[in-house]
Amino acid sequence: MTREIHGTVADGFEAVRQEFAAFVAGERADYEGQLCAYVHGRRVVDLWAGDGTEATSLYAAYSATKGAAHLVVALLVQDGTLELDRKVTYYWPEFAAEGKAGVTLRELLAHRAGLIGTDTGFTPAELLDDRLIAERLADQRPFWRPGATFGYHATTIGALSGEVVRRATGRTLQEVYEERVRAPYALDFHMGLPAVHDPRFRSTLPMAPTPEQRLLLGELPSGTHSVSGIAFNRHAAVPTDLESLPNDRLLRAKGPASVGGVASARGLAGLYAAAISEVGERAPLLKPDTVAEVGQFHSVGYDVVARAHRAFGLGFQLPADTLYPFLGAGTFGHSGVAGCQAFADPRAGLAYGYTRRRFAFPGGAAPENERLVLAVHRAASERG
Repeated sequence: MTREIHGTVADGFEAVRQEFAAFVAGERADYEGQLCAYVHGRRVVDLWAGDGTEATSLYAAYSATKGAAHLVVALLVQDGTLELDRKVTYYWPEFAAEGKAGVTLRELLAHRAGLIGTDTGFTPAELLDDRLIAERLADQRPFWRPGATFGYHATTIGALSGEVVRRATGRTLQEVYEERVRAPYALDFHMGLPAVHDPRFRSTLPMAPTPEQRLLLGELPSGTHSVSGIAFNRHAAVPTDLESLPNDRLLRAKGPASVGGVASARGLAGLYAAAISEVGERAPLLKPDTVAEVGQFHSVGYDVVARAHRAFGLGFQLPADTLYPFLGAGTFGHSGVAGCQAFADPRAGLAYGYTRRRFAFPGGAAPENERLVLAVHRAASERG
């Protein structure tokens, strides 16, 4: 079935439009999504499809929010405000409780601290507020000896990083992001969505698995008090429902740094373009040494939360290792559980952003990203 594809591509990127159109043609009739890419600071792909979708529609970023949060941390490290090898307690003394005194900021950002949650879980109100999460975590015993292994801090890493930022600067991570990143570049990627923009938000729709996919989901281990269950707050008195989480207006307004962001594909790609490239007349946010630091392997191998091979830099995922091996070394970014994807490939000067409305199977970067990223990367490489 032919469906209308809106937007534009630069000369040489026509194959990306064709790939996007081919993917959309095979999707459900209610598909909504956006695709955007920059090369060396110039927007070269700007596409969207689906009834009700516009270029300026906003979607739940979920964990792609962690990329925006850790761009702030990278800036503060670059400034000298934060030092990666200082102990977290230098900034946040209360963090020392329950055997955490030796954890460095570098270990924390690399998902090595073992603070994936609390013994009893977070309440819905706590999940909205990074400071409340941080208070609970300061008193929590780690779920593994810090540094011994690593595991995805799905609901906590933004609050942990955010508390360090607040102690070091006197401002919330969201405030620093707004002042230094979002506002100067007019990015449609918000950590704390103003009410005036809420009508542009497209509520997340639940996963619609096929019968075969439903069987596979049923086979996945789901122990509520497993390491994975604790990390995703499934053991709480009110377990977290990821599919409906961003549809809470209060969560979008507060913008917790692990899961609360709202973005368009333009906003996702624009964030990473600003990080590595000159955009307009503005210099890149990050210097080459900082780009290299955040994109280095800091945790790679078996992730005890994801129960799979994963790779992390400093707060960022490293998708060239796990998903898209054709990307350049040092590629850094972050996906969101409903299917969105965003990253920068500094060697290619490429910044990529993708959003979709319906929760993708099986969760995490949606499978279509593989063909879309490949099409964008090929076009960028052919253009030199």
